[in-house]
Amino acid sequence: MQAFRARLPELVLLDIGLEDEVEGGFDLCRDLRAMSHYLPIIFLTARDNEFDIVSGLRLGADDYLTKDISLPHLLARIAALFRRIDALTTPLPSNKVIERGPLLIDSHQLTVSWQGMAVNLTLTEFWIVHALARFPGHVKNREQLMKDANIVVDDSTITSHIKRIRKKFIRLDPKFVAIETVYGMGYRWNCPK
Repeated sequence: MQAFRARLPELVLLDIGLEDEVEGGFDLCRDLRAMSHYLPIIFLTARDNEFDIVSGLRLGADDYLTKDISLPHLLARIAALFRRIDALTTPLPSNKVIERGPLLIDSHQLTVSWQGMAVNLTLTEFWIVHALARFPGHVKNREQLMKDANIVVDDSTITSHIKRIRKKFIRLDPKFVAIETVYGMGYRWNCPK
């Protein structure tokens, strides 16, 4: 840990079992995530049960892969992770406008457009879209979306908001799929540039 405190690596590939510590990788993942929100962490392990996968992701890993993965697949996952990290660390322009491919969000005027057409969103829907698009590829759970939209509702209400938001975008573009559901975790904005 001393070496990590001095300088964080560019990428961490972790196994769950570390020498004589059967689950030492989980502890190391938690400690590394506490040091940096942007450090790419991937579990690469032989353990493939759902409990370990969910535990690894909840402790802060960005991905969880088993050791039977091919090298090209591993390299592609690492490249995708670096793209997401770049998107997360790219500062927003000072004019508070977010552009994500065909999406344009103006935080001053509280407007959203898709492919140049205005999307008529409520204030809550605006802040949910803003929260998702601000960090593309990053999964936001319902609690985070409530916080970002400054609302307190139950989980099913967030689901209803997402459905209405999707319908409004689909009215403008029937092929709209930029808001992805990540089952058991939340939602993310995933739109090609």
